[in-house]
Amino acid sequence: MSGEFSHVITFAFSGWTTTWPTSLLATIWLIWLASWVGASFWSGQTRKHVATLHASRYHILIVAGGILFTPWTSRVLGEKPIWNPGTTGVYLLTIVTLAGIAFTWWARIHLGRFWSNAITHKEGHKVIDTGPYGMVRHPIYTGLILGMLATGIAVGTISAILGAILISLGMSLKAKMEEVFLSAELGPDYAAYRRRVPMIIPFLPAG
Repeated sequence: MSGEFSHVITFAFSGWTTTWPTSLLATIWLIWLASWVGASFWSGQTRKHVATLHASRYHILIVAGGILFTPWTSRVLGEKPIWNPGTTGVYLLTIVTLAGIAFTWWARIHLGRFWSNAITHKEGHKVIDTGPYGMVRHPIYTGLILGMLATGIAVGTISAILGAILISLGMSLKAKMEEVFLSAELGPDYAAYRRRVPMIIPFLPAG
C-alpha cells in the first residue's frame, strides 16, 4: 500500500510541477482554484440560467483545455518544453499570471453576490459598470485568459500551450453567449453598457 501511495505522490508532483520556478505557477493555480471553489457559496439566488445544452458548447472547450493544461498531461505524454524562457522569463511570466489572477478576484469581489460560475440572471441583477467592469465587460475572463496564456508560455510544453488556448477560446465563447443572455435579460441598460465598454480586451473599441 505504501508503494502505491508513493507512486500517487510521485505522479501528483510530476510534469512541470517538479521544476522551479514552474512549480511555483502550479502552486499559484492550485491556491486560486481552492479559494475560488471555496468562495462559490457566496452567491445570490439564481432567477434564470442558460440551458445546459447551450452551455456545453463552451464547457467542452474549457474541460478539454483544462485536461491539457495540467502538469500531469505533460508527464503522461513525456513532453519536453519546446522553448525555455529562462528563470528570469518564468518569474516575469509568473508576475503576469498573478496580475491576471488578482484581476479575477478584484472583479469577483466587486461583483459580489451577482457572481455565478454559470450564465445566470440573479435576483435583483443589474448592470455593474464600475471598478474592473468599467474597463471590460468580462474582467474575470480577461484575468483568467491572461494568466493561462502567461503560464502556458512559461511552461513551454505543447499541451500546456494548447490547453491555455482552448480554455481562452472556451471563455471567449462563454462571454459571447453571456452577452446574448444578459442583453435579453437586462435590456437597454446592458445595450448601453456594451456601447461604452469593450468585452474582454481593455482599450479596444466597445461593441
